[in-house]
Amino acid sequence: MSSKQGSLSITSENIFPVIKKWLYEDHDIFIRELISNGCDAISKLHKLDIMGEVSLPLDYKAKIQVTVNPEDKTLTFVDNGIGMTAEEVDKYINQIAFSGATDFLNKYKDKTSEDQIIGHFGLGFYSAFMVSDTVEIDSLSCQEGATAVHWVCDGGTQYQMDEGDYDQVGTKITLHLNEDCLEFSNEYKVREVIEKYCSFMPTEIYLNKANAPEEYETIDASDLRETDQVVEEIHEDARYEEKEKEDGSKETVEVSPAKDQRKIVKRPVPLNDINPLWAKTPSDCTDDEYRDFYRKVFMDYKEPLFWIHLNMDYPFNLKGILYFPRINSEYESIEGTIKLYNNQVFVADNIKEVIPEYLMLLKGVIDCPDLPLNVSRSALQNDGFVRKISDYISKKVADKLSGLCKTDRENYEKYWEDIAPFIKYGCLKDNKFCDRMNDYILFKDIEGKFRTLPDLLVKPKESEAETSASSDSAEDTSSESKSQDGQDTKGDSSDGSNDSDRSDDSNRSDDSDKKSEAKAEENAPKEPEKKTVYYVTDEQQQSQYINMFKDQGMDAVVLNTTIDSSFITQLEQRNELYQFRRIDSGLTDSMTEDVSDEDLKEANEALTALFRKALGNDKLSVSVAKFKDDSVSSLLTQEEEGRRMQDMMKMYGMAGMDPSMFPSNETLVLNVGNELVDYLFKHPDADRAEDFCHQLYDLAVLANHPLSPEEMTAFIARSNRIMLALAK
Repeated sequence: MSSKQGSLSITSENIFPVIKKWLYEDHDIFIRELISNGCDAISKLHKLDIMGEVSLPLDYKAKIQVTVNPEDKTLTFVDNGIGMTAEEVDKYINQIAFSGATDFLNKYKDKTSEDQIIGHFGLGFYSAFMVSDTVEIDSLSCQEGATAVHWVCDGGTQYQMDEGDYDQVGTKITLHLNEDCLEFSNEYKVREVIEKYCSFMPTEIYLNKANAPEEYETIDASDLRETDQVVEEIHEDARYEEKEKEDGSKETVEVSPAKDQRKIVKRPVPLNDINPLWAKTPSDCTDDEYRDFYRKVFMDYKEPLFWIHLNMDYPFNLKGILYFPRINSEYESIEGTIKLYNNQVFVADNIKEVIPEYLMLLKGVIDCPDLPLNVSRSALQNDGFVRKISDYISKKVADKLSGLCKTDRENYEKYWEDIAPFIKYGCLKDNKFCDRMNDYILFKDIEGKFRTLPDLLVKPKESEAETSASSDSAEDTSSESKSQDGQDTKGDSSDGSNDSDRSDDSNRSDDSDKKSEAKAEENAPKEPEKKTVYYVTDEQQQSQYINMFKDQGMDAVVLNTTIDSSFITQLEQRNELYQFRRIDSGLTDSMTEDVSDEDLKEANEALTALFRKALGNDKLSVSVAKFKDDSVSSLLTQEEEGRRMQDMMKMYGMAGMDPSMFPSNETLVLNVGNELVDYLFKHPDADRAEDFCHQLYDLAVLANHPLSPEEMTAFIARSNRIMLALAK
């Protein structure tokens, strides 16, 4: 076989059915595409007017008119834009995927910018065939002396193009809907789609129903416009009433002034806002405007906590507003919505390539004309540029939050319960975000005060003490240095001492080496000692531990949400200065008396044997200590690592894994200073000793976590038994 080279051939017979069926996932998107084309036609006309190539009438008003006609089963789109000649229809319509927008930009690339030009691929028009049996185009170009053109196609590959009779500059596209898509001849359905995709397009969009009865409204004569169609002039005379004065006499008072009104044909109201709030300069926007925009776009009756207005021109064009909604629930149940726009055209909700995953919990809008969209404008093409946009958005959010913490700490604390899920989730998902927010994460302590990580790591009293100590040390060093200088000077002036000093040079050298080695060991970098941050997961359940902490002047923070376990684990992995320990992970030295292990050895052995026998558990871990609070009889402690691993397994539902692989290592700690514990130590064979052991253990468990149903049943029965014995 001979070698052959050539170009791949694509015929409309093959590709046109594919475009009609698969170009867009949602068929209703054809409305967005045709309106976008109309906006582009109007933008091109404006640019030609600016360049002096056309001259627009003084009363020109850009608009797109959409008309539904249920009787004729048609849907019509009319724009008063640039229009097309027969040659342009042949070039841009008859040739699939030849973009008129791209061609226009190339032609005028030195005279104009791409701003507000929406189309790029030349495929949007063909979306009309997804819902139509036949599509007609009537167009008149803005070129002087242009002739109107009429084009019609029945959805196949054949078209008919003739000279038309359309008499206004612009383009009208008429869709003859197929039987499966007659819903698009319904006014309310079309309104819904326009409001979904076109709410902020840059040209006013009007919707009306063909053959609908005329609607009227009444206005004050002073509000009449030149464009209003007056149906009736109305005059209302002033109205007067007779009222009694304080002295009993009567007077006539005007209660309604005379009015001149006009009954007019109801003014058309655009369905879209051509100047969305995000396109304005932040300094020109008021708080009320931000709140109104939030309610309008997201239908949320609750006011947002605060917002971030994004406004960037370099190195890419991006504008938008991100709102922090008011919530009172776990992060899993929050459903945020960030609407992505391209030149004010709605693209999609929550595109993860642009919006960092954790920020999808927010609500907002982002408009980025530079986004590299695919041909259906429903997804992004792969582009490293997209990652830069995502990083920028993340940075702006972190800057806003950290700035709020620095300059408005009072409100930042008020917002914290609502914004904590966003920040913690963001720290888990994005290391850069975590670095930026590390010093601005708040922790609520058991006294109800908010503290940052730096606050927890360095207490004010400690800081003052260290400063004082370092100052004293500096003074001592300075004094010692002066003393040594004096001795050296005196030694230099004394002749008799020098010879004897030289005789011990070798010994001095050895001593000097040893001192240098010792000093080097002292100055060697030491492993930083970790600061322990204690925390509480259930203030009610762990109240006994909290009270003991408060009695000793100790502090702990409250971490009671599902995300906290993963969050603090991540913080520990990223910072060697601190570790988190739950308040029940062990007794601190400040809670117990200083008693030697030898003094507690006998009690420890006896009580361990007694409790293991009474509870029927040979593996029960028991220890004894002398608490400073004698009223506390027993506590349960759990090793942090094992308990946290078990919590993680439950959270993520690690099916098939045995929790015993990571034992929580619970230890029953008995207070030998407590009268009941002391009684059991001295009377292990007492009648109620076994019940007391069970009761002390269950009380320790109850202060730590709930009892199982079986354990609770036994606990209640035992409590009744003990009370009955006391009653007798």
